[in-house]
Amino acid sequence: MRILKKWIREFLSLFVFLKYENVLNLYDYLYTNKKLSGIRASVFTHYCDSHSSYIGIGAEFKNHPYFPHGLNGIFISESAVIGKNAVIFQQVTIGASRTIGSKNSGAPVIGDNCYIGAGAKIVGNITIGNNVRIGANAVVYSDVPDNCVVVAAETRIIQKEKLDNRFVKLINNEEYYWDNEKQKFVKL
Repeated sequence: MRILKKWIREFLSLFVFLKYENVLNLYDYLYTNKKLSGIRASVFTHYCDSHSSYIGIGAEFKNHPYFPHGLNGIFISESAVIGKNAVIFQQVTIGASRTIGSKNSGAPVIGDNCYIGAGAKIVGNITIGNNVRIGANAVVYSDVPDNCVVVAAETRIIQKEKLDNRFVKLINNEEYYWDNEKQKFVKL
């Protein structure tokens, strides 16, 4: 049954994309008409799922952003606002903070002409100004003024005498570690 459902979604995708040409045009239709369910919404969700991504229907785009590497691993909250001419690379999260008691509960508002590098995380009720460049793997949780560059923090190295980096897995409530020489899990 699961394979049949996947096949049906793939088949329906063909017809939906013949009409809308690309996933962003389909998103525009869903957002404008507030369609949260139905065949078109299912096809949109299927497309995002197949690219390990999520774009909440409700996220507001001033125009279509450019995704140089497609939607691979991109997460955009349903309450995010993204300005004109955004460039968004792979593995980017533009997420809402919904933690009880959070100081910045809500979703980001991103200005026009912003460049968001691979793996960047933009979280909470913050405002990113116009003409901002966010570097790869930067974590942004406070407001950024116009015409700024945001980069990840410098690597901090903490020296330890000896680290045990074996991967431990629970099997029947007992701890096992991966032994590379034996190529199997061995009981601790």
